[in-house]
Amino acid sequence: MQIQSKYVGTQLKPYKTTITQRHTTNYAAALGDALPCYLDDTRPGGVIAHPVFPVAVTWPMTLNMDQYLDGGDFPLELMAMQVHHTEHIRLHRPVTPGQEVTIQGALAAILPHRAGTRIIMRYEAVDSEGLPLFTEHLGGMLRGVECTDSGASLPGLPEDGERVSDESSLQSRDVFASKVLPYIYDGCSDIVFPIHTSPAFAASVGLPGIIVQGTATLALAVSSLLEMEEQAAPERVTEAACRFSGMVMPGTTITVRLLKRVVSTGQTSLSFDVLGESGASVLSKGGLVYTNI
Repeated sequence: MQIQSKYVGTQLKPYKTTITQRHTTNYAAALGDALPCYLDDTRPGGVIAHPVFPVAVTWPMTLNMDQYLDGGDFPLELMAMQVHHTEHIRLHRPVTPGQEVTIQGALAAILPHRAGTRIIMRYEAVDSEGLPLFTEHLGGMLRGVECTDSGASLPGLPEDGERVSDESSLQSRDVFASKVLPYIYDGCSDIVFPIHTSPAFAASVGLPGIIVQGTATLALAVSSLLEMEEQAAPERVTEAACRFSGMVMPGTTITVRLLKRVVSTGQTSLSFDVLGESGASVLSKGGLVYTNI
């Protein structure tokens, strides 16, 4: 199967939603993250959403791409061959309950890759006053699909994360991904796809069993990194990104490794990865940025 990069720039129909406290608190609860800033609405200013929560806000667009992609002859059937490859979230400010959000989307890149074709969607969220809230670049891999030209991308595409030597880590933390985690994350995030909750469906696509959602792995990693960093706080996170490089099976332990810390004027940048129970990489080129106090 083949695709051309001529579709880059195609706009998506806007999506509107209102952030609810039930959705933000459930998302944190799914991760077992009990920080007061996520759950305690008696605190000054109320609660905020977990930094990876935007993936749950944009999921309806990703799931129903046929309803939002206004691309004329775009071969939508190819999207069924997509696997989540990269994730990049830029937070302009914290997401909070009560915000009325409009998301404008665009097909930001179609690029050739040795495994097929990379396709990147850009989601830009603004509040009711039109002020920026977050920007997400969701990268998929169309396995076995050939890009017939040299590819194209819109300006402002985030760069791939840094590959850092993993000979030794600054810190690490083990996190147990329970056998029910995919079901809890599915129900609390509303990121619904049967590869994570139906063993029969997983078997039908050649997997040994259901797998933990990639965004759940990223969110668990972010929570762990914020615990490691004494100076960090969720409300000061401005960027979270990674490449998904392997599968996490429920009932196993993952290891979040902080590989590099760079402190510059105004912000701290962390490089990290996540290893599966076998020691193989399941998340690579991870990056987390937060503003300094």
